[in-house]
Amino acid sequence: MNQITYRDAGVDIAAGTRAVELMAEAVRATYGPEVLAGIGAFGGLFDASALAHMTAPVLVASTDGVGTKTKLAVALGRYDTIGHDIVNHCVNDILVQGARPLFFLDYIAAAQLVPEVVATVVGGCAAACRAVGCALLGGETAEMPGVYAAGELDLVGTIVGVVERSAIIDGRAIAAGDAIIGLASSGLHTNGYSLARRVFAGWDLTAVVPELGQPLGDVLLAPHRSYLDEVQRLRDAGIAIHGLAHITGGGLLDNPPRIFPPGVAARLWQGSWPIPPIFQLIQRLGQIEAYEMAHVFNLGLGMLVIVPAEQADDALAVLGAAAWRVGEMAVAEQPGVAIEAEGPGAGKAR
Repeated sequence: MNQITYRDAGVDIAAGTRAVELMAEAVRATYGPEVLAGIGAFGGLFDASALAHMTAPVLVASTDGVGTKTKLAVALGRYDTIGHDIVNHCVNDILVQGARPLFFLDYIAAAQLVPEVVATVVGGCAAACRAVGCALLGGETAEMPGVYAAGELDLVGTIVGVVERSAIIDGRAIAAGDAIIGLASSGLHTNGYSLARRVFAGWDLTAVVPELGQPLGDVLLAPHRSYLDEVQRLRDAGIAIHGLAHITGGGLLDNPPRIFPPGVAARLWQGSWPIPPIFQLIQRLGQIEAYEMAHVFNLGLGMLVIVPAEQADDALAVLGAAAWRVGEMAVAEQPGVAIEAEGPGAGKAR
């Protein structure tokens, strides 16, 4: 009887070890003195005494994935952006409750590990973590033949952050009359790619598209933005943030109501913000109804900030050009979002 090895079964332990060696320097570059054990340990150790200066620290955690955007990375052989995607997505998810990130863990799985690909992805995670002051504390690299399709990969992340209990943003302060400010997205971010890939099936991702002014693949792989800096600037300026909504799966219609208290709904004004050409192209080519577009995509708004109406102009002055007053909160029996043609912002970007 011939002896078989784990490698014969499709799992190359040496490849996993090599991937860890290649990523180690980038990961360790995210560590501060509070990281007591990280890469290579069975579990990451983070010194919680780093929170001792806080009065009532509350931990906030979230897990998410990049989804089918990874298929475009594979198709183009470009793996340097999706690490940024997953970190920034997770940062924004805890940011809506006022939390700043402490540490992040990644999960990369594939039918077959290519060490250089894994190291590039994790390098992107590490760069994004450094940008927001977050430790890349650990993670998992899994080779799973038979579970994942050959040539594909999956990327998931978990983040843990902290916020003072008194500073939690939970939407309870939202009231009718509040202004809604939209912060520009950098593109599709990490949602709607199954629909976008269907629309662009058969297209050359490396070809420049006239409507976009650059290769289609570059636009589709544009990394998800983090809004940590913008929110911090608003807080430093004394702007009262009543609510934050990260526009992810479910688009502009499903995400904002998650933070609304009873008795109010959002009115967004058509024409009050510029819709990036990529969304217009997707809608035209796919003959997609406006409601479906708003239900799937962010349409150029990656985060909504709800502030008192009297502070809206000050908030816009703090945020700069990539922010617009896009709507207002109104009295309503059911929470929801209406996109209306009428309103102060109709017909122009503000």
